[in-house]
Order: sequence, then structure tokens, then C-alpha cells
Amino acid sequence: MGRRLVPLTLDNLADLPKRCRTCVFWELDPVSGEAAVRAGTPDLEKEAWISAVLLEWGSCGRVVYVDEVPVGYVLYAPPAYVPRSMAFPTSPVSQDAVQLMTAWIMPGYQGQGLGRVIVQTVAKDLLRRGFRAIEAFADARWKEPTCVLPAEHLLAVGFKTVRPHPSYPRLRLELRTTLSWKEDVELALDRLLGAVQKEPALRPL
Repeated sequence: MGRRLVPLTLDNLADLPKRCRTCVFWELDPVSGEAAVRAGTPDLEKEAWISAVLLEWGSCGRVVYVDEVPVGYVLYAPPAYVPRSMAFPTSPVSQDAVQLMTAWIMPGYQGQGLGRVIVQTVAKDLLRRGFRAIEAFADARWKEPTCVLPAEHLLAVGFKTVRPHPSYPRLRLELRTTLSWKEDVELALDRLLGAVQKEPALRPL
């Protein structure tokens, strides 16, 4: 099985699932996101966001290929590039951290260690760039796949709560800890990265 992780660019954006290519939940603030959906332009907004982040900050994601088939991806960026992050009651993300926006692995490819490889690849990238941690806004009441990752699954792979909240706690993972992960976290990572499918609506706080 040949597998490779490739930086996300406009050239391989089409290899993301269609629902993810047209989702701007994280990339735009709530008002702008709704306007883009009404105008039928979320795909163009997604492209513009990726282009801007690549130019100003650099790599903001990875696409996973197995035998040249795209089977997963991860998106991450400093919170300054993630307008939706300010809509959460537990913002802001710490200055020494990058926000894990979303991630996904195709169900048929879970259980093969890809989750661990994805997170370790991101960790190495960010450590080289001087960051110490990944932080994420989590859904403590998660019931179905959304753009917001389930808190239970994030905690299972080593994230710690840095700001509690009954609905949307902010969690943190020290990057150096990910480099020594063993196979015992693979199942939890598979569950975590398989848990993202559709855009949520933020519940009243």
C-alpha cells in the first residue's frame, strides 16, 4: 500500500470531498458564510481563503493519498486566519498555538494508522515553524458528524482542556507529545478523524 501526504494547494483542492470543498464554516465569519451560501459561491470563497493563507503564512493542510486515491485531509491555520474561531465562547486560541480546524479519513481507510501519520506530519510541520501546540474548539455535546470535532475523541488522543465550557471547550495538544505516539492511539484517531462530515449550526450558548 503506497501512501503519501501532500500539502494542500489549489491544485489538489478538488481531491477533498465535495461537501468539504464547498464548506466555509471555519474560513468565514458566520454572517459572511451565510452570505456566501446564499450567493452560491462558497467554493470560490474556499479557494480564495486557501490562496491567501498559502501566500501569507504557508501550508495550511495536508491531503492523504493511498495508492494515488485521496482518502483524507486535515486543515489547520493560526486563528487570525480562522474568522469563525471568534464566534466561540472559549476563544481566543493561545498565541503559541495553531488551530486544528477540521480533519477527515474515508471510512474504508480507517484502522490503518493514517490518523497517527496525519497528526504527526502536522506536528513536525508546525514544530519546524516555531509553534508549540495545536488547539481546537470541541463539541462537548457531539451527537453527529459536523465541522466541530467531538471533545470526547480529542481528549482520547491526548488533548487537554485549557478553557472549559458546557458546549464548546477549547482543547490543547502539546506538539512534542505527538511525535512519540504509538499504535495504541490509532483507533481513537480513526474515530476522531472519521467524525467530520457536515457543517453545523452553532447552538445558542
